[in-house]
Amino acid sequence: MNYVKTAILLAGLTGLFLAIGFALGGEGGMLIALGIAVAMNLFAYWNADKIVLRMYNAREVDARTAPAFHGIVTQLADRGGLPMPRVYIIESDQPNAFATGRDPAHAAVAATTGLLRILSQEEIAGVLAHELAHIKNRDTLIMTITATIAGAISMLAHFALFFRGSGRDNPFGIVGVILVMILAPLGAMLVQMAISRTREYAADRAGAELCGRPLWLASALEKLDVAARRIDNPAAEANPATAHLFIVNPLHGGSMDNLFSTHPSTANRVRRLREMAGVAGPWG
Repeated sequence: MNYVKTAILLAGLTGLFLAIGFALGGEGGMLIALGIAVAMNLFAYWNADKIVLRMYNAREVDARTAPAFHGIVTQLADRGGLPMPRVYIIESDQPNAFATGRDPAHAAVAATTGLLRILSQEEIAGVLAHELAHIKNRDTLIMTITATIAGAISMLAHFALFFRGSGRDNPFGIVGVILVMILAPLGAMLVQMAISRTREYAADRAGAELCGRPLWLASALEKLDVAARRIDNPAAEANPATAHLFIVNPLHGGSMDNLFSTHPSTANRVRRLREMAGVAGPWG
């Protein structure tokens, strides 16, 4: 059901992009928007992982330079029947992690030095199992495409003022331009966040099954949520479109489980994981 919901939301995001093209330039504008969407997604498909890793100055490590961290990834990948992803460390005090890559054969996992410092080995395994679940479910590709289309929608909205408010190529005139400027970024954000939250819940469940200990991930999420609220992540703040990639929200914008959240609330995620483990908790 989660995949059906994700597909519907992704189709809606693409439809919104095409509708913006039509609102600004009629049928010609819609065709141009379609061409832009295809070109941006092709570029993102081949290059997004490299771009985001470079954005966070991620450093690749191996069994020699980070034996414990690399070893956990190796064990979990073997257990999940996945190709060994590339492993990266990000120099950041905020504890967090993400996965990227267009498919399991071209994937990478990255964790911050803050995460490796404050979590136990079991909690780190829970986090990495969550990220490998994203890779196995091909969420990394879905989220890359989502971010690309959402970014393109915002770009079109910013350029809306340069379009003529009237004329035969613009079927809605100045009213259409104003509506695009105001509503398009909001609509894209809502759909992007809905897709992100859907995939996070699915990765929590699959990750808990992969490591075999739902409470490892539950404990990690509680620690990460508290620390991320008080420790800045300057790179993420400078690139908010990548916030949905992380296991917990790296931005300081709150964590309520509503349409404006990049992630589900940690309390809801922990409750579900505790239910998987058959343990009653303060949220149950």
